[in-house]
Amino acid sequence: MLLSPHFTLAEMTVSETAARRGIDNTPSEQIISNLQRLSAGLEDIRRLVGRPILVSSGYRSQALNKAVGGSTSSVHTQGLAADIIAVGLSPRELARQVVDSGLMFDQLILEFDQWVHFGLSAETPRRQVLTIRRGSGYLSGLI
Repeated sequence: MLLSPHFTLAEMTVSETAARRGIDNTPSEQIISNLQRLSAGLEDIRRLVGRPILVSSGYRSQALNKAVGGSTSSVHTQGLAADIIAVGLSPRELARQVVDSGLMFDQLILEFDQWVHFGLSAETPRRQVLTIRRGSGYLSGLI
């Protein structure tokens, strides 16, 4: 099922951990609606950077989120976040371009210089920008 021109439900829900452990990661209709909104945001990022966006983690059921050690308040469980990279751009450059644009988001996190967490909110978006590095925790801004 296409959620947007370049993003499918399958890629937004696939998980090796879920497959390995037999965890059901099937989203509800409300979650699918959220994933469509999230995919629209990812399309905006794709247009901004002019490159394909790859999703490494999208929706996570509560059980899957627990299995991967996700935060209990993770918006991945609502279908409102994706961990992404852009083909041919470093995660830092991808994050910089999104931050410098007028795109709306709730949270953008450069994680371990390996991927970017792009999160939306059901509320007013904060445009919160964080960096996380091993051993140092979350730091405000792009470090």
